[in-house]
Amino acid sequence: MGTLKDRFKAKADTAAVEIKDLLKEHGTKVIGEVQLSQVYQGMRGITGLVSETSLLDSQEGIRFRGYSIPELQEKLPKAKNGSEPLPEGLFYLMLIGELPTEADVADLSAMWQRRSHVPNHVFDAIDALPVTAHPMTMFVSAIMALQTESNFAKRYAEGINKKDYWEPVFDDAMDLIARLPRVAAYIYRRKYKNNQHIQPNGLLDWAGNLAHMLGFEDESFKELMRLYMTIHADHEGGNVSAHTTHLVGSALSDPYLSLAAGMNGLAGPLHGLANQEVVKWIFEMREQLKNESPSREEIGEYVKQTLNSGKVVPGYGHAVLRKTDPRFTAQMEFGKKHMPNDPLVQTVWNIYEEVPPILQSLGKIKNPWPNVDAHSGALLVHYGMVEYEFYTVLFGVSRALGVLASLIWDRALAFPLERPKSVTTELVKKWLKGEDNIWGE
Repeated sequence: MGTLKDRFKAKADTAAVEIKDLLKEHGTKVIGEVQLSQVYQGMRGITGLVSETSLLDSQEGIRFRGYSIPELQEKLPKAKNGSEPLPEGLFYLMLIGELPTEADVADLSAMWQRRSHVPNHVFDAIDALPVTAHPMTMFVSAIMALQTESNFAKRYAEGINKKDYWEPVFDDAMDLIARLPRVAAYIYRRKYKNNQHIQPNGLLDWAGNLAHMLGFEDESFKELMRLYMTIHADHEGGNVSAHTTHLVGSALSDPYLSLAAGMNGLAGPLHGLANQEVVKWIFEMREQLKNESPSREEIGEYVKQTLNSGKVVPGYGHAVLRKTDPRFTAQMEFGKKHMPNDPLVQTVWNIYEEVPPILQSLGKIKNPWPNVDAHSGALLVHYGMVEYEFYTVLFGVSRALGVLASLIWDRALAFPLERPKSVTTELVKKWLKGEDNIWGE
């Protein structure tokens, strides 16, 4: 069957021919209209990217190469005696476009184990930061320190044919994914566990080994990591972390530079940092109400108080989705299976009952439903990971799977430098008066 790299090359060659033919026949076809409000309000809904790994539907939620999250939970290989999908399987699916066999997943786990050695200077870079630094600051610094290992940077400096760019990008992506769990666990143990580190276990799968190095040996926590790493891996190409990685990569910055940029985007409160904000908000609510298990009525009043103070309820709303996030549902089902009586998890479920009707009553909220961030923190707290500042690092380890798979495809398909046109408000006003045709009309 050949190696994963061989299989990818065969898929990429076929896709490149198909895309070339599509552009030859349909390259001048108009695919949509752009409204002035979209230009000023975050380019929402403007189709301007191709990302093969996943597609987000406003009603159905995320699909990875056509498969929904429930289908992935059913069809992807699992760890021995486990019930959650292995993230190695999802990465294979995103990269190759086909469901992997158990042997494919075992091969990928072994490959990542072989590539997982982290050079000492990376730990030195982390240690050079004050222990008070945010975990995401440490995480991005570590990725930048790893850049010294870039195959693409070396090959490009030597002079590589552009048709071969994808190959060192593939190797960089594999090395990066393999090393991120070790880096993340090092940050966690340094900041929160008195610098007491745990060596990797070469017999464990990628996510199971992450759980082990973090210091959590409960088998159900390893299952949570497998689920968490799978459902957070990708959310099509337009979100900040995915788009930023793609954009920086389009300048032929190597995967280390590109992923570091994407992770800086993930660290924003409106993106990956939101899972931290959710747990913080719930803790503050419980403290103010002096009740570990507030009633639905108490929650409703606190939600109204939050909204009346000009703040948002973290974990609710999404730029695209118009229903409950399937990733939220997957985590809720995990909670019902493993921790149905946990007070914090029950509070998350009560918030789920209270918040959407309140937001709907405001009449101006497009999506009152919970997203992935509304639940993930409560599951982690159950197992004793109460350090909510660290949650975004876990998100980042997972998101690397999708954005790096996409980056390999970007180079295989020779996507060019991304450079959209911008205009000034003064030019827009002239266009509205008919004095300029900035959009070619």
